[in-house]
Amino acid sequence: MRTLAMIKRVLQEMLRDKRTLAMMFIGPLLILTLMYFLFQSNNDQTADLAVRNVDSTLVNAVDNDNIKIHHVSSNDSAKKLIRTHDYAGVMTQKDDKLQLTLQNSNQIKSSILKKSLQAAQVKLKTHASMTALRDQKQAIQKLQQELTMVSKQAGISPGTQASMPKQQKNPARNYSVKTHYIYGDKDTNFFDTFLPIMMGFVVFFFVFLISGIALLRERTTGTLKRLLATPIKRGEIITGYLSGYGIFALVQTLLIVLYSTYVFKIQILGSIWYVLLINVLMAFVALTMGLFISTFAASEFQMMQFIPIVVIPQVFFSGIIPVDQMANWLQGIGHIMPLYYGANAMSDVVAKGVGFIQIWPNLLALLLLAGLFLILNLGAMRRYREV
Repeated sequence: MRTLAMIKRVLQEMLRDKRTLAMMFIGPLLILTLMYFLFQSNNDQTADLAVRNVDSTLVNAVDNDNIKIHHVSSNDSAKKLIRTHDYAGVMTQKDDKLQLTLQNSNQIKSSILKKSLQAAQVKLKTHASMTALRDQKQAIQKLQQELTMVSKQAGISPGTQASMPKQQKNPARNYSVKTHYIYGDKDTNFFDTFLPIMMGFVVFFFVFLISGIALLRERTTGTLKRLLATPIKRGEIITGYLSGYGIFALVQTLLIVLYSTYVFKIQILGSIWYVLLINVLMAFVALTMGLFISTFAASEFQMMQFIPIVVIPQVFFSGIIPVDQMANWLQGIGHIMPLYYGANAMSDVVAKGVGFIQIWPNLLALLLLAGLFLILNLGAMRRYREV
């Protein structure tokens, strides 16, 4: 009976907490629906390949639905072409030697180019072999016809001999391929590619969680209410919370970045200072966002339930699934996700080596999102002062 009484009490408390029930039952359905549309709209990726002085037969053999060919005549180096036009690879030819330079910041695109080139070579060799067999077949048929004619004319012109027609020279060229990588090498795997994205996600996740729960504890213990009862201004309270928690968020961010860089030996083509700047901005956005979201939670349990709704969807828009290949309405959702801008900037700096000029739009978007959540936090403080 005592056990039944405990069960009854838990059920009654849960049924009274409509917000928790919604998080438990509606939240998972929303996440599953989002994942369904994300993977339904994610078509095959397309890799941009620039070619220069390459045999047209080979280019035609390489071309397929997953590759977009760009013919270039510039004498710029392959590295410069890739960084200027964001090509997945550049292929040049000198005699029978091919040089394939891969950006290698996206393992899927690099794999598409390498496999397509291998398939093209096999295709050309197969076509040449089939052509040779067809020519031999025609030559044999012609020889048989001439032998038949000679046999019918036996005794009249015995010196007549059937000659084998000349076969066409095998048009297939034996190409040798040398592959170069701008980011990483042939052993670079998907973890190396996505590590910059996951680095930003880890920073964002833990700062969001810790800041939200910390302010929630301040509110549930009455500390925030007592502060609001004093002459202290709302802006001063928010500034104090942001600065105090921000110090720990900064230390945590530095620790994660340095650990990922030196322990995992991640290759950074750009400046590590830009990597630190991007992660600090993401931590600041997560801090302001965590403080704001915590105003909707009545307990730490509810704060944890906001993670599947607020944090997890951002992973899907961080570059793990190409955003530019999603449906338009999904791209719109991605553009309001802080991690979308942070992950783009991180990938550009780490894997492409871009500078401040290329990443400043993403940095500006992070600052605007942080400013938005800061304003919302000020409005939330007014609500608690009235209480």
